[in-house]
Formats: sequence, structure tokens, C-alpha cells
Amino acid sequence: MHLKLKIERMARLAGHGLRALADQDHPLLAHLIPIRRCNLSCGYCNEYDAVSKPVPLEVMLRRVDLLAGLRTAAITFSGGEPLLHPALDALVARARSHGMFVTMITNGYMLSPEIIGGLNRAGLDHLQISIDNVEPDAVSMKSLRLLEPKLKWLSELAEFSVAINSVLGAGVQNPKDALTVARRARQLGFQGSVGVIHDGHGQLQSLSGIEKELYQAIKSLQGWRPVRLNRSFQDNLAEGRPNRWRCRAGARYLYVDENGLVHYCSQQRGTPGIPLERYTRYDIRREYLAEKSCAPYCTVNCAQQVAIADNWRAPQRALAAVPRLDPTPAAAGIPAGDIQLAP
Repeated sequence: MHLKLKIERMARLAGHGLRALADQDHPLLAHLIPIRRCNLSCGYCNEYDAVSKPVPLEVMLRRVDLLAGLRTAAITFSGGEPLLHPALDALVARARSHGMFVTMITNGYMLSPEIIGGLNRAGLDHLQISIDNVEPDAVSMKSLRLLEPKLKWLSELAEFSVAINSVLGAGVQNPKDALTVARRARQLGFQGSVGVIHDGHGQLQSLSGIEKELYQAIKSLQGWRPVRLNRSFQDNLAEGRPNRWRCRAGARYLYVDENGLVHYCSQQRGTPGIPLERYTRYDIRREYLAEKSCAPYCTVNCAQQVAIADNWRAPQRALAAVPRLDPTPAAAGIPAGDIQLAP
């Protein structure tokens, strides 16, 4: 990646970080789903189907604009497999036009020099691929051997940063593969991380002794990266310990599904389940103050990273005890930026 592009991205991220500290009434990250379908069927995944059509481009562009209206700092396109959407480049470009930091999570199978070039031109900032094993197995086809050509293309052509996530935990048949994947990511000059796979409810399944050893070995390869800001969170998960933190899902972190509904995260779909068109600062403030009972053993890393900016302020309570906020502007459809929160 060119040094000038790297510096420019770091400057934009720093600007978003300063605004996050100054203003708590806007989302820092939204996961936006352009298609639920995936070309793979990993045994541990509950975030895909085999039949869904891409969300129409005009609908997706409207959702990007609505998130911009909420002053969202960053968008991550995921799925399903986002590269199955035929107009993903246009969505990336639209989000960048609003000044948002734009990332994507992909299984990598559809990457080609042409697609990488299109993402470069659209202005993608960051791409993440999770690789589950060295050789494909009955649980996952996201293997290092099959993805190696794609990784070389990314290393040679990508103008965006790339992170390779190796995984440990439930469903991983050969945990030592995670260390091999992490070492290969480092060789290619990519950012590296290690994730603890959650169960079907987004909750922790404790690591075994060998998995804990591998976790420590992979962590030693990472060096200093922004992803390590929440190292204690991941360390606790690896040891099977609960985390004490204030999840701001529904406020600082939004998960917008293919139907345009806002949820806490991919593992808590259905709550609050409000259409993005009707989501306002009233909803953001309510969820900011609402305690999430699933937080102690949550493994949704992006939600925890986003919460770092606010863990030190605004204690949370059970939703029923959150102070009443005047919902009248939301019901009237007043734009989010015009909402006045009740004292």
C-alpha cells in the first residue's frame, strides 16, 4: 500500500476517533448486509443462506445515505458473502463519498485482480479475511491452501489494508493451523489477528489447553496494531473469563440486515429490530444507556472494540430502567440530526 494512502487513512481514522470522544450520539460502526447468500457453508456460521438475492442497488444506496444521516463514522460490508453483490463497488464509493471509513469482511474466494482493482478505485479502506485451516475440512473451506493465490494478488495489488484473522475454538478441527495462518499473514505483510469462535448464540466456548498456548503464540506475532487495543478482552475470552464492559450495540454499533432492520449484532438479531428508515438519535440514546445481558461472554469483537471509546462514561441500566426519552420526534419522522433528547 502506498505510504500517502496509509497516512491519509490514519488521519481520517484519527479524526473519527476525536469526534467519537467529543460526541456520543452517533454510531461509530455499522455492519451493512447487501446479501445474505454465501458461496460457502461453514459449519459454525449462522449468518448466511444459499438462496437470497442481492438487495437492489437503489435500496442499498438509500441505506448508506441513512447511515450517513446518523453521522456513522465507518461501514463494514459483510454477509453472507458481500462480493456476491453485483454492485458492491458502487456501495463502497457511496459510503466514501460521505466521508465514512469503509471496510469489508469476505471469505476471499471471489477475489481476482479485476475485483481488487475495482475495490481500489471505489476507495475501500480495509479488507478482512478469516482463514480457518490449512487444508479444507468438513467444517470449513476457508483454507490457506485454497486462498493462497488470492492472498498473493492482495499483497501485490491492494491499495487498501488487509487483515487475516485466524480462529480458535468450537468447530476448529486442527487448532495448530491457526498459528500457520498467522505466520503466513505476517510473511505477506498483512495485519494479523486471532478470533475465538462463538457458539450459535454469539457466546463463548472455552479454549482447551493447547488452544490457549496457540493463542499466546499468535498474539506474540501481532506487534502493535489498533486491533490490540482490546487485548484484555480477548485474553479473558481465551481463559474463559467474563468481560466487564458496557456494550453500546444499537447505538455506537449497528447491525443492519438485508431487510433494513437494525439489530444489536449478528448474534442478537431481532433486538431492537427497528427499520433503519425509522432509526433516530432517540433510539441511539436509548440503546446507549441500555445494559446488554449477553455482554460478559460475548465474542463479537467489533462490538467490543467500538465500545472502548465509551467504557469510561455513562453507566448502563436494564432497559426498563433507562430514563424516558421523548419519542415524539422519532414518531413524527423528523431527521435524526434534528432530534432533541429529553433531559
